[in-house]
Amino acid sequence: MLITQLKPKEDILCMVQGKTFIIGCEGCREVYYPEVEAAQLQKELCNGGAVANVTSDYICNPDNMRTQLKKHAEKIAGADTVLVFSCGVGVQSVAENFPNKTVLAACDTYPVPGFQGLMPLEHDCDQCGECYLNNTGGVCPITACSKSLVNGQCGGAKTGKCEVDKDMECGWDRIYRRLEKLKMLGSMRHSVKIRNFAADAAKPESE
Repeated sequence: MLITQLKPKEDILCMVQGKTFIIGCEGCREVYYPEVEAAQLQKELCNGGAVANVTSDYICNPDNMRTQLKKHAEKIAGADTVLVFSCGVGVQSVAENFPNKTVLAACDTYPVPGFQGLMPLEHDCDQCGECYLNNTGGVCPITACSKSLVNGQCGGAKTGKCEVDKDMECGWDRIYRRLEKLKMLGSMRHSVKIRNFAADAAKPESE
């Protein structure tokens, strides 16, 4: 089981730039999701000019997500930012399916013991509390990199492949290509976000 918790409201408002398309996921009942708080914030963002607010289910399943969002294709195409209210798996699935859009996570994901709910089909989330996805273009450096490096590519990667697993794409090569496509390479010049391990110990209680 896992817990999703909204990022601080001021952080979310600062992230959102231009026209925003909001996706909320309530599909996995084994995931604690702050429905009331998320709905209130989404309503506020819509009143502030968001393009649309859509609640779907199981967005971690790419086929299901594409079907659910197909009728909103025009609004998504017109948005500058896609803001996702879900666990880290859902955010990565959305980012993978919208490579030309800035996809942002509105939640942090924390682990709790027990069944993990719907198993991710293409992505993984380490549930590390402080989500890195907003700094790395929707590609998780913790799970996409064999060494879970948060400060860039190691010296062992060759031709875009990981030195630990030759069949695996280098996570930081993926991050670089994603940020380059989004014209966001400047974000890699920022200071490395050091993980706050105390966040895991202070995770919220599930209901």
